[in-house]
Amino acid sequence: MHGFLLLEDANGKVIASGDQTYVARGNLVTSRTIFRFRDGSVDDEECVFRQKTTFHLIRDHHIQKGPSYPDPIDVTIDVAKGQVSWTSLSDKDHQPKSQHLKLPADLANGMVPLLIENLPHSTTGLTVPYLAVDSRPRIVKLTITLDGSDNVLLGPDRRQADRFLIHPEIGGVAGLLAPLLGKKPPDMKVWIVGGAVPVFIRMDGPLYEQGPTWTILLAAPTWPSGNPNARAG
Repeated sequence: MHGFLLLEDANGKVIASGDQTYVARGNLVTSRTIFRFRDGSVDDEECVFRQKTTFHLIRDHHIQKGPSYPDPIDVTIDVAKGQVSWTSLSDKDHQPKSQHLKLPADLANGMVPLLIENLPHSTTGLTVPYLAVDSRPRIVKLTITLDGSDNVLLGPDRRQADRFLIHPEIGGVAGLLAPLLGKKPPDMKVWIVGGAVPVFIRMDGPLYEQGPTWTILLAAPTWPSGNPNARAG
């Protein structure tokens, strides 16, 4: 599968275009989502997971760099080895760091929209662990709940999209201090059009810690003249 994405800022201005691909080889799937920003920034995440009766993350590699990211970073999660490696690209020496962690079997990095698409019809939500990396790696919980539905348009046709709320929960002392320090992460929203094959159509939320709310949307190629038979200028 190959889909196209747009990234908009809070004012509805397109700040990046993107591609999302899924390549399956047996029960192993490699997914990649990459955004190329107008200011030259890049957000590139590739994850490999196994799909059987459950989804199981094997490896996730996420790069965020450029002017749109005040703290650019390169993070690799190897679930089998229980190792997290990261490099802060804002450091002058780009010194790589690594840490061994006991990673949960249901780690959701790189797969959150996919997990929501595959929720059983009788399920209104779930809670999954997610590895966040800033100054150091830490596990946070993402509580995902059905939050209602909205009407959307596909050409002249009206469709119904289920709206899901993603609430990050920071545990321990960090979670208690986050509201006091102004670092409590905001909730995110994801819209899914259901049916026999549910599909992600939109997400609202920050793409990095303390980042602004951006919107990811499905997109389709267009021709400058509106006529596919015309030669592009």
